Amino acid sequence: MTLSKLRSIKLLLLDVDGVLTGGQIIYSNDAVESKIFNVKDGLGIRMLKEAGIEVGIVTGRTSEALIHRCRDLGISMIYDGVGNKGALLDQILSGKGLDAHEIAFIGDDLPDISLMKKVGVGIAVNDAHERVKKTADIITANDGGDGAVREVCEMILEAKNLLEETINQWI
Repeated sequence: MTLSKLRSIKLLLLDVDGVLTGGQIIYSNDAVESKIFNVKDGLGIRMLKEAGIEVGIVTGRTSEALIHRCRDLGISMIYDGVGNKGALLDQILSGKGLDAHEIAFIGDDLPDISLMKKVGVGIAVNDAHERVKKTADIITANDGGDGAVREVCEMILEAKNLLEETINQWI
């Protein structure tokens, strides 16, 4: 059943801290925030975008480091500083002309549950909070910031029979 759900995905939404990163936030002495992103996740995002699947960000925090990473990856759909992620879904649906079943969301912690319950495929990273895992349709083998996003990107491409074609573009 999950495979058929993944076939209909046209938009993958991502939380940031704990999903695109391992959840650590680094501040320098002059209060500049840094994040560590996994390049393998970045290539997975590029692969999805090459296959015509959109990628967007839904996060509770704001960060210049995130804006830079999104710019590098060509992600323009960025919802940051979001207090209630589930309440944002109607805006995304109307703005993109999609149905909820065409959206997947990857999360890791309690604020992600409200959105995860409303989309077609809710996905938890391996090291997510237990309640998030219980809500999810899929739990990744990899932890957040350690290849979980790449894993999901490849799952979606495989479900759509696009993985080999997409990989061949890169080799």
